[in-house]
Amino acid sequence: MTDKAQAPRTGDRIAKVIARAGVASRRDAERLIADGHVTVNGKLIDSPALNVTEKDKITVKGELLAEPDAPRVWLYYKPTGLVTSARDEKGRDTVFDNLPEGMPRVMSVGRLDLNSEGLLLLTNDGALKRQMELPSTGWLRRYRVRVNGRPKDENFEPLRKGITVEGERFQPMQVTLDRQQGANAWLTIAIREGKNREIRRAMSAIGFEVNRLLRVSYGPFQIGSLKAGEVEELKSRVVRDQLGLDGADEKPTVTRRRKPGLKSGTHGKKPTRSQPAAQRADAGAGSQKASAGKRPDRRSKNAPPRKPTRR
Repeated sequence: MTDKAQAPRTGDRIAKVIARAGVASRRDAERLIADGHVTVNGKLIDSPALNVTEKDKITVKGELLAEPDAPRVWLYYKPTGLVTSARDEKGRDTVFDNLPEGMPRVMSVGRLDLNSEGLLLLTNDGALKRQMELPSTGWLRRYRVRVNGRPKDENFEPLRKGITVEGERFQPMQVTLDRQQGANAWLTIAIREGKNREIRRAMSAIGFEVNRLLRVSYGPFQIGSLKAGEVEELKSRVVRDQLGLDGADEKPTVTRRRKPGLKSGTHGKKPTRSQPAAQRADAGAGSQKASAGKRPDRRSKNAPPRKPTRR
């Protein structure tokens, strides 16, 4: 009998391998393949439906694919005025133009729009990026939001139930009215999807305009005392614990860097260096006295308990 059962294919999909090497996201890797920029063992491929192993020789745009580094994650305080893109057709400054020297090639986990600020996760691993972006992770993205006007708590019921804006459905949001400050009100809003300008569009749909938006957490990761333009790398133990990756126990530590000369990008009064980010948001709105005392609870009642990410 000459027919034999075919052994199961081993290895990983090539787009996943390219993403793990930090060359591109998995989706962008598939585009590179479709555009004829990828070879395997000297042969040009045109489909991502291929498994490869460490024995295969892979090139992307003529460059040999390096062995993937261990997954790494950084916390970055994105200032306003920067585009979350590798390049901008309008010539505007990007997040990646303003990272500290010595940073490896990284990708952002999701985006913050030009006029938004706060916590942006960065990673060298395309597959990990995709994993952290998926709504199925169930991770809350929490924001401090300032709106113009004098809203009442009941004004936000449509957002808590879920709202459709211009034909696009937004999932229910957690909305807390923290306090009124002159002509503006401060809110804490938590969402799980993070669609394009979701909070701004949803608030506009119920009659309020956002004039400041600061992301303070993304899943278990907190902005803490980071200042605009600063970057912290999380210890591998933290990355493994929070993302379910295997590894040995280590104590979580971080390294902090800031690109010299980067402007804060915050509005209003200059924040004090000793204040945490959410307090500095209040300081930027002219409430230094309030932020020096007790701060409003920025966590919604239904928020999961925080997990420590660094010390």
